Amino acid sequence: MASALQNSAAISRITIPDSPLAHEITEFIRDTESPLLFNHSSRVYYFGALAGKQRGLRFDPELLYAGAMFHDIGLVPAYSSPHDRFEVDGANAARSFLKSRGINPQDLDIVWTAIALHTTPGIPQYMHPVIALVTAGVEMDVLGIAYSQYDNADREAVVRAYPRPIHFKEEILQAFYDGIRRKPETTFGNVKGDVLADKDPAFVRGNFCSVIRNSAWHG
Repeated sequence: MASALQNSAAISRITIPDSPLAHEITEFIRDTESPLLFNHSSRVYYFGALAGKQRGLRFDPELLYAGAMFHDIGLVPAYSSPHDRFEVDGANAARSFLKSRGINPQDLDIVWTAIALHTTPGIPQYMHPVIALVTAGVEMDVLGIAYSQYDNADREAVVRAYPRPIHFKEEILQAFYDGIRRKPETTFGNVKGDVLADKDPAFVRGNFCSVIRNSAWHG
């Protein structure tokens, strides 16, 4: 896989990889997602890469870029399945895209897992650096986790390159809702259940204890 070269905004010496694959990913995501999701995903890459630099992790920037850019594509109707979690839809879309471009199976699995687990807190940080850093980037841009650990100049540079709307918090919540509201059952045991509960007064959250108590087992 290619290393990061100078074809994009350089922020603390971090850039988007200057490779044919990265260019194809950029064009595909820009043509497929809304500007809100495209810019968010681009910031996720930079924040993830910056986190990797802070932690002294070695990672393939091309794989990190693929994971970051595809992580929300499952919210797009064309890539949303009827019954799978949107994270799985995004992971499947990334795997299909990368496989068609000859990426090896081990790297496909890394990107797939990074996307599939990006809303599952407490686990990715113990896994492969690409998996850990996709989640780190998402958590920084959406939740503000570790916000103070990023240099002010770096944060400002990322947002300047990939603008964050003044109402981003509400806009991204709406984008999450729009992408998952047709399959609420997929939010069971997942943080996206909070989104549906916030946006839809009629939403009934699945309950783990009730599933156990109402199972076919007698005892």
